[in-house]
Parts: sequence; C-alpha cells; structure tokens
Amino acid sequence: MLKFTAEHEWLQIDGDVATVGITAHAAEQLGDLVFVELPDEGAEFDKGADAATVESVKAASEVYCPLDGEIVEVNQAIADDPSLVNSDPQGKGWFFKLKLKNAADADALLDESAYQELIA
Repeated sequence: MLKFTAEHEWLQIDGDVATVGITAHAAEQLGDLVFVELPDEGAEFDKGADAATVESVKAASEVYCPLDGEIVEVNQAIADDPSLVNSDPQGKGWFFKLKLKNAADADALLDESAYQELIA
C-alpha cells in the first residue's frame, strides 16, 4: 500500500513496517541534494517529528516521521550518495523503515490521487 503525506513523504506499507522517503515532487523542489542525515536505528518518533535532514544547494529541509513508530532500518546508501534521492526518490532513494505503532493510522494519509491533487 502506497500512501503520502501533505509534507511530501511517501510510505510503502508492508504489514506493520513502512518504507519512507520523500516524493519526486519534493526532490525536484529541493534540487540537487548534497547531504542527508538519517535517524538512528532503534529511535522512536511521534508523527510529525523531525526524523531526517536533507540539504541541497538551495536549502535545508526536514523529513518528518509520517506516523508513530520505531526506526528499524536506515538507507546508508543515500547518506553516502545523496544524489540517489534525486535520481530515484521513490525507489533506491528511500530514507528509513519504520515499524508502525498502529498500522491502521496509515488509513488517514493521502492516496496517490489525493497527493497528485495537492501538488497540482
């Protein structure tokens, strides 16, 4: 199940674990990324908390935790090569995997058509 937030994060949900990244729209708005700071594995975040930071030649921005949960894996590849987020934001450019406290909370997030309306 693919979901989106109004803050331009995407979530690919598989059971109670969500793979989280920023949308292609967000990556395009940021421009070429030069730095990514990822959260620590095992860290717990509430929905809306700053979970990661991205810096581009244009600006720095936070990546928010889309739902309550615990970080169970981070994508070290994007810390080593931030351009992966620009080239494949909804694939190899994922940020972290989040074990959801309550997977049903994802129902309140945007589906793809609602997200497309938001950015239109």
